[in-house]
Amino acid sequence: MTDRAPLLPPHGEGVAGDRAIQDALQVAWPADLAADDERTLLTAGRDLLRADATGIGRAKWPGLFGPEGQAIAPAYATAGFRIQAAIARRAEGNDRAVVHLVWAGTDRGGTFTDGRITDLYFTRDSKKEAASSWTPQPRT
Repeated sequence: MTDRAPLLPPHGEGVAGDRAIQDALQVAWPADLAADDERTLLTAGRDLLRADATGIGRAKWPGLFGPEGQAIAPAYATAGFRIQAAIARRAEGNDRAVVHLVWAGTDRGGTFTDGRITDLYFTRDSKKEAASSWTPQPRT
């Protein structure tokens, strides 16, 4: 028997395919962060993606989305949005990490697409000891 990455589900599989996507990510990109850092980054990455896509929770990230008065219409509906899979891994050293997310959503035009991919980068202030020292970096 050979070690192979799990097969990915076909687009449109729905929630039933999410576990296979998660498994494939974990096989393809082995864990390399402390468990606490990984949990912290996954929570932050999921929250940040949800805020970006749906508008929910943007106030938590004023440095990325601007003051509340500068609301930008969300691109995706809250009702079909879901994160299918997510992993957090090192990126260029100990003080930089990437949260790789695969997600699904319905855009403002009503088109549903799954298997969307977003990478969010975070840096850690090495002078801080707290787990909350991971800071999201602006998307370019």
